[in-house]
Amino acid sequence: MSLVLHAQQLVRDLEGYEFSDPVSVTYNPLTYAWNNHRQYLERYGSGKKKVLFLGMNPGPWGMSQTGIPFGEISFVRDWMKLDGKIEKPEIEHPKRKVEGYDCTRSEVSGRRLWGYFAEKFPKAEDFFADHFVLNFCPLVWMSETGANIIPEKLGKEKMKPIEEACVKHLKSAISELEPSLLVGVGAFAEKRLETAKNGTFFENIPVGKILHPSPASPAANRGWAEAAEKQLLDLGVKF
Repeated sequence: MSLVLHAQQLVRDLEGYEFSDPVSVTYNPLTYAWNNHRQYLERYGSGKKKVLFLGMNPGPWGMSQTGIPFGEISFVRDWMKLDGKIEKPEIEHPKRKVEGYDCTRSEVSGRRLWGYFAEKFPKAEDFFADHFVLNFCPLVWMSETGANIIPEKLGKEKMKPIEEACVKHLKSAISELEPSLLVGVGAFAEKRLETAKNGTFFENIPVGKILHPSPASPAANRGWAEAAEKQLLDLGVKF
């Protein structure tokens, strides 16, 4: 199977779940931005990779707009050169409109992450030859005010079937890519990587993490690229 087929299965597995208060609207970019996400998987997700980076779930101005993990628009358009059509979600939050490539807001986490990789690899093809980036969960939850709601705020029972579907997809992706190192972008993703590999044929793949590039992190704001590079070097990754 391919990453495309695994992603399509994830979409089916996540269908039909409804969330109550504090969730007002839920987006799944793998549906309305599927054309762009499929391009990403087909162009850059084939073959074995040395390192798989894993994020948490979409940000409002990144993957929510482009369908690409940490999907800062300028890097998706100009570095990855993806141009898939972005549709609209079935229910759109008035304060978190999906404008695709016309969105003028910046996803700081994506700008930091992809900016670092693009600095090391001026050609996207060179980065993706040995590395790939996925998100654990494609869903993004918003409150009535438009505020982002992280998975931990939704409760274990409500998240249990979502977690199971996402772990199943992650296992499939790891089996497909056969990486020699798994890197969580932040502690949440690191824990999901540990969960996914437990009891599998690839359970001996080492797992590490790098600092999440979120602007909500004081450490990231003090110099994310320098901190992440040191962590990667400690994991044996040198670009």
